[in-house]
Amino acid sequence: MIPFSLLDLVPIPSGQTATDALQQMVDLSQHAERWGYNRYWLAEHHNSRGIASSATAVLIGQVLAGTRSIRVGSGGIMLPNHAPLVVAEQFGTLASMYPDRIDLGLGRAPGTDMNTMRALRRGMSGADRFPEEVIELMGFLQDPSPDQQVRAVPGEGTNVPIWILGSSLFGAQLAAQLGLPYAFASHFAPDALEEAAALYRHRFQPGVTQKPHFMLAANVFAADTDAEGARLRTSMQQGFLNLRKGTPGPLPKPVDDLLDVATDAETAAVNHALRVTAHGSRDSVRRDLRQLIDTYQPDELILTGMIHDHNARLKSFEIAAEILRDMAA
Repeated sequence: MIPFSLLDLVPIPSGQTATDALQQMVDLSQHAERWGYNRYWLAEHHNSRGIASSATAVLIGQVLAGTRSIRVGSGGIMLPNHAPLVVAEQFGTLASMYPDRIDLGLGRAPGTDMNTMRALRRGMSGADRFPEEVIELMGFLQDPSPDQQVRAVPGEGTNVPIWILGSSLFGAQLAAQLGLPYAFASHFAPDALEEAAALYRHRFQPGVTQKPHFMLAANVFAADTDAEGARLRTSMQQGFLNLRKGTPGPLPKPVDDLLDVATDAETAAVNHALRVTAHGSRDSVRRDLRQLIDTYQPDELILTGMIHDHNARLKSFEIAAEILRDMAA
């Protein structure tokens, strides 16, 4: 059985608050641990009224405190927004408090709009130094050299596992060159998925890890019926469409038919971007997940799903976990 994990953007549903979303995050993580999920990752986003995961390292600490064994990490930290030393200290502190439970996934995108990016990156050079900053961060987390002038304390010697995240060939090539595991953001940007996976595996050079480890991200909306699964999916479809239109906000309530709130062209564009998705009844989700696994042969699967109702979201991830365990058996 390939490991399966969970990615949480901590969505803020319409009619609720960030406090509600954060409480639901902790609850979901505790359920995910019981259901057999391997990792629980949180993604850095900023300046969004619909996402509460901006202080990612803080939230990781909260999830770790409320769980016992599940690995917890970032999917990811947008490294150009931060000084590598600060990230090393944050995750080194977490690793010192919760040994062998921390993952550090690193992304190159801003995770926000351009104005907010400039507010975050005062004086920083931006994404063009991403490879150098990854190497610098790795150095802070490794055993220090005797003459090292700047050290991460806590951090040095923790060797927190680092992942490269991406949706293009750039991240795949960097992960392969550095011998790092690679997670592809196919849940919202799958166009380069097949080529990136092949490039990563073909060019992988043993480094931190001795063999490639490719993680595939997929959306899941599982329910009792196909109709209910499709209805749950419309919240994420609407939210993604609003983001594309420059009007992001809280996660919308589901609708019976997306075409009631979107044009044919908008619906087609959203469905294209979010096509790495399993949705519907148990049988439909099983079929979709099996097809994704057979097609892309991932070493690990990470699931996400922006569902408005918390109980429906819990049920969806529970069904998905049961399916993946059954498939292995």
